[in-house]
Amino acid sequence: MSYRLNPGLSEELAEFGGSTVNKCFNCGNCTAVCALSEGDTVFPRKIIRYLQLGLDRRIEESPEPWMCYYCGTCSETCPREAHPGELMMSLRRWLMTRYDVTGLARRLYTSTRWEVGMLVGVALIVLALFVVPGLLGAPFGFSAVQGDALEHVRLDLFAPKDVIHIGDLILAFGLLVMLGLAAFRMMRFVMRGEHAPQAPLAVWLQQLPQLLIHGVTQKRWLACDRDTRGPWLRHFLLVSGYATMFLLVVAFLPWFQRDGADFHWTALFGYYGTVALMALTVIAIRGRLKKADPYHAFSHVTDWLFLILLFLTALSGILLHVFRLFDLPWPTYVAYVAHLMIAVPMLVVEVPFGKWQHLVLRPVAAYLVAVREAGARARVEAAAPQAVAA
Repeated sequence: MSYRLNPGLSEELAEFGGSTVNKCFNCGNCTAVCALSEGDTVFPRKIIRYLQLGLDRRIEESPEPWMCYYCGTCSETCPREAHPGELMMSLRRWLMTRYDVTGLARRLYTSTRWEVGMLVGVALIVLALFVVPGLLGAPFGFSAVQGDALEHVRLDLFAPKDVIHIGDLILAFGLLVMLGLAAFRMMRFVMRGEHAPQAPLAVWLQQLPQLLIHGVTQKRWLACDRDTRGPWLRHFLLVSGYATMFLLVVAFLPWFQRDGADFHWTALFGYYGTVALMALTVIAIRGRLKKADPYHAFSHVTDWLFLILLFLTALSGILLHVFRLFDLPWPTYVAYVAHLMIAVPMLVVEVPFGKWQHLVLRPVAAYLVAVREAGARARVEAAAPQAVAA
């Protein structure tokens, strides 16, 4: 199989944060110290060499960039200070733009103006839905704040649950389509390569649980040489808080959104999600400011914006809840709109086009590698009796 070289690939990667490509002289130290680099899944050395040679198609066909959890051991021990861990992170950003069919992911990662503009644009659309009378064809938002809604919190008038729930379901479906399309394109790229998984259908079906296992636990992170239990636990709790709030809003909104000072048991899950998101985003921001750990040494603009938006989403949500419990109409309505103006742009812009794609793409990569390894074992086992007979 022949490949066309892309001589500008190194310069292109610099736009995504990887500016140390030429410092690497391929000594292999990074691969030697990486506990996750084994068998046919070897990195970072092989991937960085592809990068230096301009073999962009070979990188597209490789699941290895997604098998790296950026523990930082390779960067700490690199004799040339080429920061291979950050190069792998930059390649993951670059790969996300290759999986994206809209071109927005590339804009997001290479232009702060575009990212901020996209966030502000979606926020203004949300604001317009509540401010412009009759935009949804019925009394909604601030135009519905009259009569009893001025004396007590009436979210059933300000933001009817059936309308908001439909909007949430449409948003969730859109996210599912975009993330599913990215995963499909990743699989298509990997399957066209010369090291594509080769296995019968039974093996593909047998390894399907790997998708769920790695998607929920990210357990391979714990196999790194350095002690990653702390970072793994923080990441797990952050994702669990994020998933809890997402499910409450999308699946359980009819029970979760209450009127007046009414309290419902679903709020307890909301408290957990809020505490997890606020505490762990503060810890992550503090780590990126201190830069004490190698995986916090470099921060892309998208890293900062996502953490800030996540923190503000949780903060505005708990303020909304408090205002509602104290039956304060106007503070509740304003907080409701502010909360959606933060949360919806984050979900629309950052999740399908930003770094949170790894929650889907990394399990898919782990699944493909598991199928490849299981297929190889099956071929060896099938060949063994024939060799003995011969």
